[in-house]
Amino acid sequence: ENMADVSDPAIQEAYEAVLSDNDPTTYLVCKYEGKKTVVLETKGEGSLEDVLAGGFFPDDDCKFAYIRVTTGDAESRRAKFVFITHIGSTAGILQKAKMSIHKASVKDVIRNVSVECQGDSFTADDIMATVKKAQGANYDGQAS
Repeated sequence: ENMADVSDPAIQEAYEAVLSDNDPTTYLVCKYEGKKTVVLETKGEGSLEDVLAGGFFPDDDCKFAYIRVTTGDAESRRAKFVFITHIGSTAGILQKAKMSIHKASVKDVIRNVSVECQGDSFTADDIMATVKKAQGANYDGQAS
C-alpha cells in the first residue's frame, strides 16, 4: 500500500477555508507524521511571500502546501490556487521517492489547483509568473 494517509480532517477543513471567499485563511501547510501519514501542520493568513519566508520548507524535509493568490488588476481580480510539493534537497532518498505517489493522495483532498510547483526552493516571482502563464493571458492591465 503506497498511498499516503490523508485522513486528518483538519486538512479538509483548512482546504475549504483557503477556497472560501468568506474566510481570511490563505494557506495551509501539511507535514509528515511517520512514513506515510500526512497531517495539517499549520494554516493561516498571509501572502505567498509570507508563506515562502515562513520557515515551513526546510532542506531536510518534505512538505505539501496550498496557497491562495490573487491575480489581475482592479477590474478583474481572480483567486488562483497554488499547490507546492516541497522536496528538501537533503531529505532522505526514500522520502523523496515517495513524494509523487503521496502527492496524488493529497490531491484527492486538495482538488482545486490552478498551478503546481515541485522542488526544493521557490520564489514568489517564479510562482506568480507560472500562475499568469497558466491563465493564458496577462491581465496586468498593460496594452499588449
